[in-house]
Amino acid sequence: MQQPRDMTPAFSWITADETAEQALVRILTERPFLILPPPFHRLPLRAGNVVEIVGPSPSAKTLILIQAAINCILPKEWKGVSYGGLERAVLFIDLDCRFDVSSISRALQRRIIEANGLRSSLKGSGNEYDKELFVACLRRFLYRRCYNSFEFIATLKTLHHRLHQEKEKGGSAVYILLIDSIGAFYWMDRALPSSSTRNNNRKSLSLQTVVETVVQEIQRLLVVHPILVLATKSAVFGDKQSTTDVIRKRPDEKTSDPRGPQNKPYRDFMPSVWQSLVSHRMLLRSLDGESKNQNRPTFSTEWLLPSLNSMDYFTVNDDCLLIPK
Repeated sequence: MQQPRDMTPAFSWITADETAEQALVRILTERPFLILPPPFHRLPLRAGNVVEIVGPSPSAKTLILIQAAINCILPKEWKGVSYGGLERAVLFIDLDCRFDVSSISRALQRRIIEANGLRSSLKGSGNEYDKELFVACLRRFLYRRCYNSFEFIATLKTLHHRLHQEKEKGGSAVYILLIDSIGAFYWMDRALPSSSTRNNNRKSLSLQTVVETVVQEIQRLLVVHPILVLATKSAVFGDKQSTTDVIRKRPDEKTSDPRGPQNKPYRDFMPSVWQSLVSHRMLLRSLDGESKNQNRPTFSTEWLLPSLNSMDYFTVNDDCLLIPK
């Protein structure tokens, strides 16, 4: 049977085929494999995953985000030197409003210096590093600061347009979305009035509805853009009684985690709609009191989701780099 002429383009698109090699090249180009530094090395993370990094303050949560960002913005190779990066952009959404740009600057400089085999100190007057590469990497580090949940939601709603604009400018596509920290506005949102608004067609404004909107916008983003989401969250430790006194649930707030273990060493205060979005969860602890090396803070990491029977330890040096132990 002969195909109609006007339907030929449609039929050619439907019947188009590709080899396994072509399919693999296309998939790896759209969703490249990213080798993340410790403590992410235990699990294979890919685009579409939502990783929650839980820990008290301070426990190097932001520094872990910075290390992941550097691995993404560095190129795989530059002027014959191997850096092992992805040469893709990252977007850092700062909800904690305490991000210091000098921390990523020092860590990036040190990574470039170490890859080139230069041993001179950053504080030394004779130190040299590839400044052209340094500037090129920082161009791939996109930053946005939000001061409340409404600014955060507005950022997420306009993120699709912004990512499309970055692509049109010829820049690299954003591969990692970094959120620091997801529970920053918890107490502000709890103070929102839970009564219905004047317009009965609109939902009442509350912590639950705000978090639901955030989750919906992230889910929509993941459908269109192949990105990995890394989000930090502060943890409240202590016994069950004292923690309950600190965080009291409202009747409309659900905090049970249907996907995580029930014997968590901390009280999870985020609503269940956020917890159901999380695909991986890492717990950080500070071991300053137990560390023999008092010059550098020591931390431990443990995967709670999925649960792994192993722990990793690392310290933080003066250049804001994590040093595995």
